[in-house]
Amino acid sequence: MVDKCNGLPLAIVLLGGLLSKNMSHIEWKKVHDNMSAYLAKEGQIAGVMTMLNLSYIDLPSYLKPCFLHLSLFPEDYVIFTRKLLLLWISEGFVLQQDRQSMKNTTEIYLNELINRNLIQVVRTSVNARVMECRVLDFIQELAIEKAKEHNFIGTNIVVDPHLFPSSSPSLFSSKSRRQSIYSDFERYASIEHYSTPYLRSLLYFNLGGICRISQLDFITKCFKVLRVQDLEGLGIENVPSIIGELIHLRYLGLRHTGLKMLPLSIGNLRNLQTLDINNLKRVPDVIWKITNMRYLYIEEQEEDDPLKIDTVQNLQILSGITFNQWIRNNSSKLTCLEKLKIEGRCELVEEVEFSNSISKLHSSLKSLYLKASDESSIPSLAMSSCPHLCKLDIKGRMQKLIETFKFPRNLSQLTLEACRLECDPMPILEKLPNLLTLRLRAGSYLGKEMHVSADGFPRLQILQLLRFKELVWLNILKGAMPWLMQLEFDNFKTKIFGLNELLNLVEVKIMFSSLLAMILFHKIEDSFWGLTRIAGAEGGMHICRQKGLTLASSKQALEQLADFLEQCSRLNFV
Repeated sequence: MVDKCNGLPLAIVLLGGLLSKNMSHIEWKKVHDNMSAYLAKEGQIAGVMTMLNLSYIDLPSYLKPCFLHLSLFPEDYVIFTRKLLLLWISEGFVLQQDRQSMKNTTEIYLNELINRNLIQVVRTSVNARVMECRVLDFIQELAIEKAKEHNFIGTNIVVDPHLFPSSSPSLFSSKSRRQSIYSDFERYASIEHYSTPYLRSLLYFNLGGICRISQLDFITKCFKVLRVQDLEGLGIENVPSIIGELIHLRYLGLRHTGLKMLPLSIGNLRNLQTLDINNLKRVPDVIWKITNMRYLYIEEQEEDDPLKIDTVQNLQILSGITFNQWIRNNSSKLTCLEKLKIEGRCELVEEVEFSNSISKLHSSLKSLYLKASDESSIPSLAMSSCPHLCKLDIKGRMQKLIETFKFPRNLSQLTLEACRLECDPMPILEKLPNLLTLRLRAGSYLGKEMHVSADGFPRLQILQLLRFKELVWLNILKGAMPWLMQLEFDNFKTKIFGLNELLNLVEVKIMFSSLLAMILFHKIEDSFWGLTRIAGAEGGMHICRQKGLTLASSKQALEQLADFLEQCSRLNFV
């Protein structure tokens, strides 16, 4: 079957994706026969499109709408997966699974499309979750073709005054259900839209622009059954109060619009599931009316006015509520809340009260992010009563690190930043039994030394140390971190002792670009390591150990790595 791809790389990749799932002999033969039939008639250039067609035909019914939805995005556009998954949910592509949130289900759908090589990963998190993705040109062409066949979308609009003057008749079919605008929103607003009364989704893609309030009126007047409206990146001064008439709206995206106020009529959107906005002066205290809300993003509020949310009992993600707003709500009513981000000033927050408010989420909370502004300190809290809490991020001053027994027992990911701890945090953190990922970032610890004892971090796999200016050395005793696989840091001046005992260490990321260090690396004779450069503004080096090494070779490889880092520590980096 590979021979039939005529050496076309994308066709081979797609074939691999097509055959990646468990298939019977009959199913393999079916793919083989279909390929033979198509390729017998078509030339080499059509080979890729043949494989694409087969890949689409082979998609299960629940994945086809998700694939067609990709047709709405601009060519080579980098897609934030968080937004993509929420759009799929709002479109109704995802069915509720037993004991599994819809967000988790959409992530499974995304990974299936990635495994079939229909979506390309652009960026992953430190624990390998997909953060950004894109669609290749040929694949997007197929998505657009199939989407139009099924009346899934209308024309994706790149408004050009030479091609579409304002006097043009309507550009859209009355069957059009989804539209995306890639350019001038002002010109799009001037086009006649009354022929598309059943439009369900309107997505805007641009780097910005100024939009007057009158330009948004037409959305409510023309698109009465709109479910999804995303205007991210469009300059908006005001949202008209008639937006409250869009009673079918499920998704409202207004991130990075410069908008400072929302009308009180937003409380009339009783079917709204997702509100994504940031940098508001204040959030209107009407969210409590939107009882179907599931995903609420309101980061970086300028003012700290009261906000009632404890009636929104379907809420699963709450990101951006302030400390003072949070403690005024009865958190025990939020029985579905899985992910919580609290930010802002917290000097007036009483520690016991705050700790109790988190403990009341014991049946659902999985992820907690606390971010203190200015010089206020994060309130001390006990989280041991939250058995499902596996991810904890703390950014802000802490008077001291909480004791080991106050951490959630099943904590697997921990990030500390700007905590200004004066005592070495390792003696406490190393006793966390299920910790897999530890990220210590700028200002988390102000000391010069860190020590890990012989039994420390029994399950840790990923350790990240970034922007530590004062740290002189990290001492890892023999027997510590037995499962550490990935180490990431950005300061050669920090000496790491005990590397040669980390037998499972296979990957090192040095987030610091140095030509001298690369020259030193390439001088290593018979190296067991490979090096690739990390792209980006700051750059860096990604060093990976060869696979399949014996125990003796693994020890030699770690000695090579330790010697290399020791030599780098003597270099004079500017």
